[in-house]
Amino acid sequence: MKPTISVIVITYNQEETIGRTLDSILMQQCHVPYEIVVGEDCSTDNTLAVCKRYAEQHPDTIRILANKENKGPVNNYFDCMLQCRGEYIADCAGDDFWSDPKKLEKEVSILESDPNITLVHTAWNNFHVDSGLTTESDCQPFTAPVTKGTEMLEDIIVQTRIPVVHLCTSLYRKAIVLAELEKDEFMFRNKEFGCEDLQVAFVMAQQGDIAYLPERTLNYSVGEESVSSPADHSKLFRFTKRVSSLSYYLSQKYNLHSPRIDHYFAHRIFELGMHAFRAHDEQLFHETLQCEKEWKVSRTKKVAIVCFVMRHKWLWAFGLQTRRCIVTLKQLFR
Repeated sequence: MKPTISVIVITYNQEETIGRTLDSILMQQCHVPYEIVVGEDCSTDNTLAVCKRYAEQHPDTIRILANKENKGPVNNYFDCMLQCRGEYIADCAGDDFWSDPKKLEKEVSILESDPNITLVHTAWNNFHVDSGLTTESDCQPFTAPVTKGTEMLEDIIVQTRIPVVHLCTSLYRKAIVLAELEKDEFMFRNKEFGCEDLQVAFVMAQQGDIAYLPERTLNYSVGEESVSSPADHSKLFRFTKRVSSLSYYLSQKYNLHSPRIDHYFAHRIFELGMHAFRAHDEQLFHETLQCEKEWKVSRTKKVAIVCFVMRHKWLWAFGLQTRRCIVTLKQLFR
């Protein structure tokens, strides 16, 4: 039977968690058939072996796309989507897991009832990997049952702390993304943008209404290194630059301009400058200046101070030493 829903699971070096992820999807109780499409991205551990064992146990539900070379999360995700047979797409990362066995049922019922709704998303819990405890995520800016998508576009572009739409909680219409992918592959495939969820959420909001369920259907892993939470300031610089570059591309492509958007990019330049400062990396400093120019950002006083410090090597070194002393003192007096 052809599935109505396809669940994308992209995974890399997650042998300890991928089984939990798959179990949380297999427990779904839904009136329409669904499939699980696993994009295994050349893991160096036993992730593929775990996935194969699950596929052998559930051959009618799980399909494994074992990549012959590492594609990275962006191409891995959209290559999986092209292989999906379902009308609707959900996804769950290989270190996260769903907590509600009725997640898909609730969401597909909403999409089937209203063709103007392009995506349904929910609240979620943060799962702290160090303690195994869960805490509620912060409140969403759009908690109405249905919101006109165009009212969310600016918020999606300028999101910083939490996503306006957490794609791992969502179910959306595949045809819309595929149509946009065909028209503008660069927006989805450019590796320098570094993520796949922001542009998906944006085009779904741009094309229709967005539904929201206050139920918490996802346990989102936090407290360990990941693409969105790297361990050092050089990696934080790269992540911030990639996401901000995508936001800038979207703002220009769809002609979105406002003081709030201008403030967002000014703040992002400051963040990039501080990551470059803390990493003590001159190349990152020059990249910050290039982003400031490309994004047409008016220099703020804070950025001017950071630039002044980093243009003088002795002052830069002194600033880093001072920062280390302050951090050490704070730790001593906790």
